[in-house]
Amino acid sequence: MTASSRSMRSLLPSLRDYRELRRSWRGDLVAGVTVGIVALPLALAFGVSSGVGAEAGLITAIVAGLVAAVFGGSNVQVSGPTGAMVVVLAPIVVSHGAGAVVLISILAGVIVLLAGALRLGRTVSYIPWPVIEGFTVGIGVIIFLQQVPAAVGMSGAGHSTNAVIAAIESVRGADWPTALIPLATVAAVALIMLLLGRISGRLPASFMAIVIVTLGASLLGLPLDTIGELPHALPLPMLPTMDADGLLSLLGPAFAVAALAAIESLLSARVAASMADTGPVNADRELVGQGLASIASGFFGGMPATGAIARTAVNVRSGARTRASAIVHSLALLAVVYLAANVVSVIPLAALSGVLMVTAARMISPTIIKQVMRSTRSDAIVFVLTAIITVSFDLIIAVGIGIAAAAFFALRALSTASGVHREELPGSPVAGDERIALFRIDGSLFFGAAERILDRINAHEGIEVVILRLSQLQLIDATGAHTLTELVTALERRGVTVLIKGIRPEHLHLLERLGVIGSLRHSNHLFVELEPAIVHARSHISRAANATV
Repeated sequence: MTASSRSMRSLLPSLRDYRELRRSWRGDLVAGVTVGIVALPLALAFGVSSGVGAEAGLITAIVAGLVAAVFGGSNVQVSGPTGAMVVVLAPIVVSHGAGAVVLISILAGVIVLLAGALRLGRTVSYIPWPVIEGFTVGIGVIIFLQQVPAAVGMSGAGHSTNAVIAAIESVRGADWPTALIPLATVAAVALIMLLLGRISGRLPASFMAIVIVTLGASLLGLPLDTIGELPHALPLPMLPTMDADGLLSLLGPAFAVAALAAIESLLSARVAASMADTGPVNADRELVGQGLASIASGFFGGMPATGAIARTAVNVRSGARTRASAIVHSLALLAVVYLAANVVSVIPLAALSGVLMVTAARMISPTIIKQVMRSTRSDAIVFVLTAIITVSFDLIIAVGIGIAAAAFFALRALSTASGVHREELPGSPVAGDERIALFRIDGSLFFGAAERILDRINAHEGIEVVILRLSQLQLIDATGAHTLTELVTALERRGVTVLIKGIRPEHLHLLERLGVIGSLRHSNHLFVELEPAIVHARSHISRAANATV
């Protein structure tokens, strides 16, 4: 078998995925049913909150959850609609309509699938921790604010695509005597979830809160908006209608959705791997699985899917050890469609808002915030900046700006750690040594530090020979090599002889290609050891002194 065929097979399901099932099937079964119960209210709520309806959220949890479980790269990841995806989809629904979500799901799925096939799975490791925590906090704030309209009985009204403005508009426009009823419903759900959570972390608190509040609302005849009619069967897959202009207009949103799906899924899988010894995560296969999941979801009329951190955590804590648990979770939700659609249809929307508000609040960890804010000043700035931009503008823009800010601070720190030092010539001093300058360049000679380091060398006067020690140079890029060439050329033009000592083997090819070696006056001005370089430098000074006599 060739290396390429082995590489391709690593992206596909195999019987090895279920080798632990004989020992773990009971735990996987219990975990799958538990996650299904937890996922039901969340799937319905995320579907409603995104603007595509409860049906789409439920379809996504079933179809995408099943496909991602089989084809994904994590043994315990649970996939479906998530709050972060709602944040991205809600403005897309306002701009392009709910029907566009199906096409975006397929387009985004294809993009994520290609990313996995191209082995881009490990790129998520380049996202700094403060950026991840910043957009997590931002997502939590947005999800909470998105529920305010339903919490005050204004879910059907048109609102701004900005969650902050929409929340303010809803509060101002609410009929307050009447708005107290849905608001009390939200409070009741939140209170029940918090109380049950204190009693036992294993209880499906959100599910039980929905059941209790729905029964109470029905018995009291409260005037609350409900989910409404749901299908009694899974719809047949079908191709969405598409045209060239429509596809072009949706490419931008599709890339944004794909980026989020990839980032959130890989982060969730990484968290799951740290929670229990359930096998390694294949990042590239996870992207392939999530891409196929979103494509399948789109064909059935669902939403784009991602790995769900909260549901994955419940899955692991409930005893899941293989991907069979996530498959059971999807089958449990499928049973709801065929057996309990009428019951689910009477759930009040305000009750779902209560579930999401509690979920959003739990996403914001005071402990994590304190850790980030107390780490370094630059990390704190990146964290706050990412969170603010997420809430104010857009999640993908926030991640991009957060990464750019983190990169800026990292480069500044790297530049500060790099430097040039003039050293004394070793051994006993010799007449004329004052006209020889030995410079040691440390750290990195890259675009962020090259000019500053080399300006310091150029600033020295009264020198006839310069020895550049490069053995301590850890990193050099094209800008650094080019600037080094300019320095050597400028010094030689001034009549200063330049000797270079200790070029590391990994840097030699770059320095040759960009002219550093060729800019030396002679090829014998390149040295491996320091002592011969100093002897050569002193011979230059001696010849110059004899020539002036």
